[in-house]
Amino acid sequence: MGAVMDRILRFPEVKRALGLSRSTVYAQIDAGLMPRPVSLGARAVGWPESSISAIVAARVRGASDAELRELVAALDRKRLGAV
Repeated sequence: MGAVMDRILRFPEVKRALGLSRSTVYAQIDAGLMPRPVSLGARAVGWPESSISAIVAARVRGASDAELRELVAALDRKRLGAV
């Protein structure tokens, strides 16, 4: 049985989902509050839809910055197959 494919969201969709500006998204990545994007080519990046959904859900439930950093670390481990 194959794994379910995760849709890749490009920046405009991520920005819309989060309601944040480009500079804020990248500042949150630098702070460990958002997962790093996946490289799609020389000048293109995107984020797995499941990662963005998890971040939005955590924010809606009022997760602290520490909780968000833990979630981002777990998402990164999962994406890299280390779970």
